[in-house]
Amino acid sequence: MSIELVKEHFEECGINERIMEFDVSSATVELAAKALNVEGGRICKTLSFLDGNGCILVQTAGDARIDNKKFKEEFGKKAKMLKPEEVLEYTGHEIGGVCAFGIKNENVKIYCDESLKRFETIFPACGSSNSAIELNCDELYKYSNSLKWIDVCKL
Repeated sequence: MSIELVKEHFEECGINERIMEFDVSSATVELAAKALNVEGGRICKTLSFLDGNGCILVQTAGDARIDNKKFKEEFGKKAKMLKPEEVLEYTGHEIGGVCAFGIKNENVKIYCDESLKRFETIFPACGSSNSAIELNCDELYKYSNSLKWIDVCKL
């Protein structure tokens, strides 16, 4: 189970007890915001894009959208999202619980988008469609093993 990978990852980081699991779905930005009683922008969504023989994960604010021009400038290619089965293959997480934690595939490159920095804390999923963890931006960057902060979104 995907959430188990995340729990193992966060246990190594010493923050496993901070994972929240809900009795309701948090599979979309709207559902997660409702479950947590926060604005949608504070939900950290993880978007997955094709990258040759691997993939790129971009963690963004829940109210942000990919700016195709900025994405192409950053990565030198058009933003092409993965199919659901590809997301599971690369990340080990299914749509609705995709996150950048517990990723075992070395062909996955992880980034944080600047759209998140306007919030003191954000809430990424933890590998299931009914989980989240509250992190500040520095923690998100560190625990997701991000390569760098990028600016590929528009609000």
